[in-house]
Amino acid sequence: MIHQIDGWVVKVKMNSPLNPQDDGDFRAFLNELGIPYEPPMRVNMALWSLEAGQSPIDVMRRYQVAIVSHGSPEREEIEAFRQQFVRGLGYCPETLA
Repeated sequence: MIHQIDGWVVKVKMNSPLNPQDDGDFRAFLNELGIPYEPPMRVNMALWSLEAGQSPIDVMRRYQVAIVSHGSPEREEIEAFRQQFVRGLGYCPETLA
């Protein structure tokens, strides 16, 4: 999960292929939450680097992106990011509400 000021970039990778019904249901669910997004090259490079096993800290420094969670999402990581971001700004942007 990468946070951008105008929203979130979430890349989902399944452990195994979905059957056509589940695939359609999952895509419909994601479309209700947001819009399909073709990230810029910098964000793609960050995602590829994470998949290649680079540490989130190194990737954040190299590509200047805010990686909130990588691998299995941890609610605690996401909430800690939100609290720190809001504290730094002094208000809570809509994307973090």
